[in-house]
Amino acid sequence: MSVSKIFHSLQNELKGSKPGIKAQLKMSTHPRPGHTLYQKVQSSSVQAGVLLVLYPKKKGFYLVLTRRTRGMYHHQSQISFPGGRREKGESFEQAALRETKEELGIPPEYLRIVGRLTPLYIPPSNHCIHPVVSVTEKSPPFRPSPDEVSEVIEIPVNHLLDEKNVYREVWNVDGNELKVPFYLYKGNKIWGATAMVLAEMLEIWKRIKSKK
Repeated sequence: MSVSKIFHSLQNELKGSKPGIKAQLKMSTHPRPGHTLYQKVQSSSVQAGVLLVLYPKKKGFYLVLTRRTRGMYHHQSQISFPGGRREKGESFEQAALRETKEELGIPPEYLRIVGRLTPLYIPPSNHCIHPVVSVTEKSPPFRPSPDEVSEVIEIPVNHLLDEKNVYREVWNVDGNELKVPFYLYKGNKIWGATAMVLAEMLEIWKRIKSKK
C-alpha cells in the first residue's frame, strides 16, 4: 500500500468513530492503576501530545518508539512514543511535533499529520496523552537526544499485528502483582500506555486492510 493511500485511509478512519477505550483496554495491565477516563481529568491532569510516526521500508510500514533514559522524571527506561507536555498556546499536534524534533531530531516539515487517536489518562504520572498520527514518505533521519533517548526502536506494523507476538506475564510493579500484556520485539517488551495506544492504532489498521 502506498504512503498516499495510507495517508488518506487513516485520515478517513480518524475522522470517524474510533475503537477508543475498548481497544486500548486489550493491552491494559490488570488490575489497572485507576479507571478514570480522560474526559474527567482535562483540567486537573498534565496534558501532553505524543506522536506516532508511520513510514515505509522494504518489508512494509514501520513505527518508531524510543527507550527513555534513566534520567527522565517519569517512566525511566520505559519504551514510549516521542512526545511530551503541551506548552501554553500549543495544539497537541504542535506539542507532539516539537517534542519529536527535540527527542529524535525529525524536522516537523518532514511529517504529514493525519489525525488523532483517543486520548488516554495515565494515573501514576497524572498525564493525559493525546496521540497524534503522522506519516512520512521514507524512514526519517533519526538524531536522538542523548539526554532523553537511550535507544531508537523501529518496529514493523505487521509484527505488531501478529498475535503470536503478544505475550502476558505476571510482574511485580512497585510492590503490586500485575498481569501485564505486552508486544515483544527483539527482546523489547512494549507495555502500559504505549501498548494501549498501539492497540487502538492496530484496530484502525485492520479496518483499512479489510477494505483493500
